Amino acid sequence: MKQVKKAVIPVAGLGTRFLPATKAMPKEMLTVVDRPVVQYAVDEALEAGIEHIVFVTGRNKHVIEDYFDIQPELLDTLTRTNKVGQITALQALQLPAGAVSFTRQQVPHGLGHAVWCARDIIGDEPFALLLPDMVSFGARGCLAGAMELYERTGGNVIAVEQCDPTETGKYGIVGKGGEVGSGFVVTGMVEKPDPAQAPSNYYINGRYILQPEVFELLGTQERGAGNEIQLTDAMRRLADSQAFHAHPYAGRTFDCGSKEGFIQANVAFALARADIRDLVFGPIAEMIAGQERREAA
Repeated sequence: MKQVKKAVIPVAGLGTRFLPATKAMPKEMLTVVDRPVVQYAVDEALEAGIEHIVFVTGRNKHVIEDYFDIQPELLDTLTRTNKVGQITALQALQLPAGAVSFTRQQVPHGLGHAVWCARDIIGDEPFALLLPDMVSFGARGCLAGAMELYERTGGNVIAVEQCDPTETGKYGIVGKGGEVGSGFVVTGMVEKPDPAQAPSNYYINGRYILQPEVFELLGTQERGAGNEIQLTDAMRRLADSQAFHAHPYAGRTFDCGSKEGFIQANVAFALARADIRDLVFGPIAEMIAGQERREAA
């Protein structure tokens, strides 16, 4: 069983759900408190032991590449003004030289196509896949637990969470088989099933560990929902010959590709930070109480 040392982070999406904010700025650079959304995915990957990150980008995404580069002018200004704390914070985010690659998805053919674009950099190795819109919130990142399950089972691992059984039509849902360690065997995958037909209420939360054979399948994958090349369709084909296991994440995942998820993430991360919790808790509580009074009037 090969170790997982590389991760793919697709950042080519247009971010249409956040227009007009994303007209000129990538959605992945929208900030949750004081860090861009994409930084949370990178931090999670590094926590799980990933050594090389592959970003699949698109047009007008150069600011992401700039963000992960060194900015000598900024560091010089901070040094001259003795901003030691800010220098230390920036240095902690700096990735090692050669630990990041960027490849281009020229046309928006869907998540499956974006993953396929990373095939030559990943090569014949298993890899992690993190969807940056999905931000993990918990004692530790979701991928670390998925990696532990992979080290026990091999094959492919999908991170999951439980949704309200009436809301399965919003997600990709997996079938639950026998338990293995902290996870379970995946018996099937269904995209947005009606509650009556859903095999469970475990939904895929945007973290995966996949074997490289998925690239060959993606290269021949017919277009599916939305006339796009769907990753789930290729995974179902891969499941015919390889095992899939699910890692139930004990934390919570915020969909920062949606307005409501993005706002919820900002509140949750702000309240979890000792340096600003007391500054925001009171005003938020007052706003909620005021809204409740207005609705009751």
